[in-house]
Amino acid sequence: MRQDPLSQKIDWISVLVFGALVIAGWLNIYAAEYDPEINQSIFDISTSAGKQLVWIGTSVVIAFTIFFFDYKFFDSFAYVIYGIFMAMLLFILIGGKEVAGSKSWVGLGGFGLQPSEFAKFATAFALAKYLNHSTRKLTDLNTLSVSFVIILLPMAMTILQGDTGTALVFAALAVPMFREGMPPLLLIVGISIFLVFILTLLVSQTVLLAGIAIVTLLALGLNARNPKRLVYIVVSAIVVTFAVRSVDFILTEVLKPHQQKRVLSLINPNIDPLGAGWNVTQSKIAIGSGGFAGKGFLEGTQTKFDFVPEQTTDFIFCTIGEEHGWLGSIVLLGLFTTLLLRLVYLAERQKSTFSRVFGYGAVGIIFFHFTVNIAMTIGLFPVIGIPLPFFSYGGSSLWAFTILLFSFLKLDAHRMQVLQRW
Repeated sequence: MRQDPLSQKIDWISVLVFGALVIAGWLNIYAAEYDPEINQSIFDISTSAGKQLVWIGTSVVIAFTIFFFDYKFFDSFAYVIYGIFMAMLLFILIGGKEVAGSKSWVGLGGFGLQPSEFAKFATAFALAKYLNHSTRKLTDLNTLSVSFVIILLPMAMTILQGDTGTALVFAALAVPMFREGMPPLLLIVGISIFLVFILTLLVSQTVLLAGIAIVTLLALGLNARNPKRLVYIVVSAIVVTFAVRSVDFILTEVLKPHQQKRVLSLINPNIDPLGAGWNVTQSKIAIGSGGFAGKGFLEGTQTKFDFVPEQTTDFIFCTIGEEHGWLGSIVLLGLFTTLLLRLVYLAERQKSTFSRVFGYGAVGIIFFHFTVNIAMTIGLFPVIGIPLPFFSYGGSSLWAFTILLFSFLKLDAHRMQVLQRW
């Protein structure tokens, strides 16, 4: 039977959205550092925009190279890829380069690479490989435990590097686990712990613990005839209570001083308006000043005069909001929404567990970065220093997201073929 060429199997909608995002990101990186007095070219290699163009060019090469790989490569070498990047994370702990308080970089000549960015897709590969077995079900405690270990290992090493923000991204791999049958209660407890953490910063622990006790007693009364549910309720109550009591420890012992201030400034932006609260305050001013249609390309005053720090990386969304307004922001949100929905559609049509798990891993990682980055810039989430996918300045981020996306598109192009071990 005649085989269709690879070009007809590739999901070009995802590729086009990828192209639109990287080009829009490049233009906004140029706008974010544009100085009308110097008026440097967008192609000037000494600027962030010029360097980003190099990263974009190399990312295109990476994307095309991935399409020439044998599709079985990813499944066959998933654990090898995972092992390589775990070794790199371990090496970073010993001899890594410290940047902005985080020892998570390795120097390569005049450039730096961040292995933890690449560890995200490596972990997604390993998780997909492990779950790609008919006898492994996430309702089984052993399978569930090993899956969590695969995710928690790079998360723990990234935390030890001082990069808590990047470490949190690994939690997004709960998305494919939930899709593959992880008990919903675990997801509910995880979300509850996060909400409890925030509530503990707003409400007295005594009041919160009293509320948990009342809710637990009511739940026990309503489920008195179901022993299994009673066990779940009691265990959940214990976990949530432990989370409440551990907030002070996390704030004082786990988070660094600047991270503590970022969390507290989320609750009260006026607690340190010229310090931890400065970035978010200026970010909201920049976005708000854009109005409906924005001030125009290269016309952002907040951008021109450097009021918002890290505007080519963590706060790149400010440039969109100020120069292109509500309309530009909606277009950007639309592009990301289109990409995410498309990836969900592609993941659902996969014929192998490996491809489906990896696809949902890509969805979870991109969604986490996208939502948290924008939530940071508008003051809905603490500033944890993670980039906007395909958009923010940086080679490690762009390369890692390119590999993540195009590896899945390669697998999707061969979805009709069953993955087999070499």
